[in-house]
Amino acid sequence: MTETHVLTGAFGYTGRYLTKRLIARGIEVRTLTNHPGDPCLFSAPVGVHPLDFSRSLDLAASLRGARVLYNTYWVRFDHGRTTYASAVENTKVLFDAARDAGVERVVHVSITNPSPGSPLPYFSGKADLEAHLLSSGLSHAIVRPTVLFGKEDILINNIAYLLRRLPLFGVPGDGRYAIQPVFVDDLAALMADLGSRPDDLVVDAVGPETYAYLDLVRLVRDAIGVSTPIIRAPGWLVVLAGRILGRLVGDVVITSDEVRGLSSGLLVSHDEPTCRTSFKGWVEAHRDTLGTRYANELTRHYT
Repeated sequence: MTETHVLTGAFGYTGRYLTKRLIARGIEVRTLTNHPGDPCLFSAPVGVHPLDFSRSLDLAASLRGARVLYNTYWVRFDHGRTTYASAVENTKVLFDAARDAGVERVVHVSITNPSPGSPLPYFSGKADLEAHLLSSGLSHAIVRPTVLFGKEDILINNIAYLLRRLPLFGVPGDGRYAIQPVFVDDLAALMADLGSRPDDLVVDAVGPETYAYLDLVRLVRDAIGVSTPIIRAPGWLVVLAGRILGRLVGDVVITSDEVRGLSSGLLVSHDEPTCRTSFKGWVEAHRDTLGTRYANELTRHYT
């Protein structure tokens, strides 16, 4: 009998890779989303249902009959009425709806190094959700990625975009803090594997290479063949420059919380790598297209 799995955001970044992985395994896929995309992305039909947290009974109905829920829903920053606090409460509604619908297992995307005491709401919010899921009674796998890279990525693409166009590129602080990027399709494969397991576990989703942030930016610069000077700058100055650039491109380029999280070394794992794709190899293979267009967060998620 064909299993049914549900995921949030099948047409989004991580979601589309995960959907393709699940379909390839013969799984029937439904998605909860407010941004329906091109159904031709996938080799099989995907059932589309609204991701409406104000209608918990409808959420449960959309989940009924599914064995696994994969949750990729989150927000990168506060924007209007969309906040970290609302994302936490919305996700709790989703987990409770899954339990009420009889879903057997939840695979949830968190972040490396979450902490309930973190001054950064991204990391404290993720810790709150992990605790809620652990207390829900649902079979679960919590996946903790760092920074994703891939064809549709925002961060690495926009670093390359700015390196191609600016007279200089500033990294906050000394640039020596670590970052351990992970390929988006490796994350999708790991999530699909965890959906088929019965045990409760927490796994860091991290690639095989760890860089100082300054070295990562240099790697991208050298791969795309530009000579933009890279300078060290105070974090507040990088945020200010990001705000000015944001007005020019109509987006949020970088936030103060992101600078604090990055420079605190939170985007690196202390466990063995769980994903295999080389960041350096991927960047070099995509040097001709990386950063040729700006990837707009606001357009992608709020338009």
